[in-house]
Amino acid sequence: MKIDQRMQPIRLILSDVDGVLTNGDLSFDNQGIESKTFHVRDGMGIKLWQRSGHQFGIITARSSHIVKIRMVELGVEIVRQGSESKLPVGLQVIEELGLTLNQVCYIGDDLSDLSLLSRVGLAATVADGAAELKSVAHITTTAKGGSGAVRELIELILKSQNRWQELLQTHYGI
Repeated sequence: MKIDQRMQPIRLILSDVDGVLTNGDLSFDNQGIESKTFHVRDGMGIKLWQRSGHQFGIITARSSHIVKIRMVELGVEIVRQGSESKLPVGLQVIEELGLTLNQVCYIGDDLSDLSLLSRVGLAATVADGAAELKSVAHITTTAKGGSGAVRELIELILKSQNRWQELLQTHYGI
């Protein structure tokens, strides 16, 4: 199946966090407080995706308060933290939303993402993702994790669905 055909039915993007929405570095201060850096264009891309009527969610093995804060800021309601086994969690989310696997894109970067990545209609990984993911992914972004990879993916899908220009016109007058 051609990549454009895979992109047409996508209604939900699920994403890992560390290594996809962040660069994968884990930083802790002397009090053990974790910090993460998110790319602003990923956030804009997520908002555009949601404005197009689609849904975005995260599934991450780690639990982090800062992730919760960022997802609230972006209006992301599908937040599953502490999910080391991502396939059952992803399948549960898909079922709850009444979607099929071919309507879902998943983007990940490492081995814990492989089981879900290999089942969805559109599988994506970041430029610096693990070789095992690159071997099954339909799309490998040119951007590294934490450097706009999610925005790049969202643009590709929305352009394929002929929605990109409409969204720019509607929301930014471009």
